[in-house]
Amino acid sequence: MILDIDIGNSFLKWRYACPQRGWVRGRLLSRQLEAAQFQAAEFDCWPDDISRVRVACVAGAPVEALIADYCRQRWSLVAEFARVQEQQAGVRNSYADPSRMGVDRWVAMLAGYRQAGGEVCVVDCGSAITIDFVGADGAHRGGYIVPGVRLMVSSLLVNTARVIADQAVEEFDLTPGTHTSAAVFHGINFVFDAIAQRLLVQLESDYPGAALLITGGDGELFARLAAKGEYCPDLVLDGLHWALK
Repeated sequence: MILDIDIGNSFLKWRYACPQRGWVRGRLLSRQLEAAQFQAAEFDCWPDDISRVRVACVAGAPVEALIADYCRQRWSLVAEFARVQEQQAGVRNSYADPSRMGVDRWVAMLAGYRQAGGEVCVVDCGSAITIDFVGADGAHRGGYIVPGVRLMVSSLLVNTARVIADQAVEEFDLTPGTHTSAAVFHGINFVFDAIAQRLLVQLESDYPGAALLITGGDGELFARLAAKGEYCPDLVLDGLHWALK
């Protein structure tokens, strides 16, 4: 069985295909991988008959080394790490230095382009919100990177001394807030919704034939706000097939 792993800034997500159970998935906080109390027992749920491990990691070399060491000890396997390329699976990178692009963006674009069968816009709503456009010819047309919802919250609270958000606002709400917590969270909702609506305008004017594929922890909400596109929670994991064939 092949184990696919996506290590982001917030979560490590994984899956493997079990003949008896179909897709088996799980996740844990990425910070647990760097904690002194981390134990290999975190991954005891992974089966013993794994034959290949494919990884997309943006969490840095120490985390890659930890995963690589685990795979050697547990299965005597060399973990395969996806790397950003100039060209792969029909997609051509627009970066002069491809290594400066996050590998999660790259493999999501590979999966998105192959799934759409042509022109595609890939939105990943994780710690950062990334938006990338790939033409029908496979050329990356560029993209945007903005802070994600949680990053907006933490940045505002850390860098603004007089802002105190002491009440959790559970429901998505765009109405003006009548106390600081509501003003903070509703304001971030306002920005999140504005990104979705502006993207729709740009797709209609500049990329009318593009499929819209959305992934990431806040991707389902983004898809609901846009009322368009397809939510694909495993898009980065799907891309490992194309990055590491």
